[in-house]
Amino acid sequence: MEPVIVDEGGVTVVEGQPDQAFLTSARDVDRVIEACFGSSAGCVLLYASNLPAAFFDLSSRVAGDILQKLRNYRIRLAVVCPPGSVSHSSRFGEMVTEENRGEHFGMFETRAEAVEWIHAFA
Repeated sequence: MEPVIVDEGGVTVVEGQPDQAFLTSARDVDRVIEACFGSSAGCVLLYASNLPAAFFDLSSRVAGDILQKLRNYRIRLAVVCPPGSVSHSSRFGEMVTEENRGEHFGMFETRAEAVEWIHAFA
């Protein structure tokens, strides 16, 4: 799967395709960064199904590696993750609560909520 470039009300966003695998490991985040640079996008909108299962287990370090690399390039990540769609570690939930207060990473139940967050920091 390749991400698509979308215009969300004047904001260019690299978006994954729902229900399709995209990143299989933390190393695959380079594909996201390339897509952002190629389209001048500063934000990525992914779905839980686009991420490896290890992303949701904080002890795997996959989420930390991906988020740190995106921060290094000043790329924000919004993830659409409806309740019950994935199981995650308790520490992952704590990290999401903390991160949702900032502008670098957010996790949302719907695409509409994710787009609203993207616009809030555009």
